[in-house]
Amino acid sequence: MTGTTVEGVAVLTGWGQGIQALPADATRAAAGRAVIPLGRPALEGERFRRATRECLLGVAAVDALLREHRISREVITGSATALIYVTGGAYGASNHAWVVADTARPAEPDDRPGERRRGSVSGTLHFPYTAPSVMSGEVAIEFGLTGPYGILIGGAAATVDGLWQATVLLEAGRCERALVLAVETFEDCAELYARGRWLVRRPLVEAAACVLLTPGGLRTRYDAPRAPSALETRVRTRAGETLACAPLIALALAREDGATGPVGVTGEWRGRRAGLYWH
Repeated sequence: MTGTTVEGVAVLTGWGQGIQALPADATRAAAGRAVIPLGRPALEGERFRRATRECLLGVAAVDALLREHRISREVITGSATALIYVTGGAYGASNHAWVVADTARPAEPDDRPGERRRGSVSGTLHFPYTAPSVMSGEVAIEFGLTGPYGILIGGAAATVDGLWQATVLLEAGRCERALVLAVETFEDCAELYARGRWLVRRPLVEAAACVLLTPGGLRTRYDAPRAPSALETRVRTRAGETLACAPLIALALAREDGATGPVGVTGEWRGRRAGLYWH
């Protein structure tokens, strides 16, 4: 096994851009707010005009990674770059918008009783945007990614799984580099989270994060730990609940600390824990 190297991490959250924007205590900084939103990125192009906010945030996170670490787009374009996308609920906002808008739409003359025609809603949201794969698709189109890809649905444990899948692809020689991307949005369907408030912690903090992995000297080990790592606890304290983005934020915190030795990230989702360790 050749091992992997974390070449760079970029983090966008409702607190601002980068790890330095995170407060010392997210609960205190939230001051009772249930959701800390992340604004819609201003990206140019007709394709982005109709895109959902989570799609734009995914593109913005990859762009931030390239910009902050001075990596040209040409480096990741093509079939040598794998893309692993993870989310617990980023596609929930578009599904919620579709259902609400379609339910509110007056029946058309040719609608059969009890049925509604599925098409565009108010000329803005198209049905394909309700699929979780649309986010990774927009990123792949924007950056010309044609290598291996995967989509994982779940919280922080699923992101650990995604990091491991990227590692396996690298060690098998199926790609030269891998992007692991996570996006979470909450504001557009906040009432759904309010109904299931016992399932997630507060505050819910919208986030988009991306890490670039390459073959390297740090061997990796996958595990199922019983307890959270110190990094996981720090992310929860400083960032709040970011679901799938949490392990990537943990990697960013480790890099900020200047960690050169062993690093472990852990995550939990619905009672299942996962951990990945570089040593």
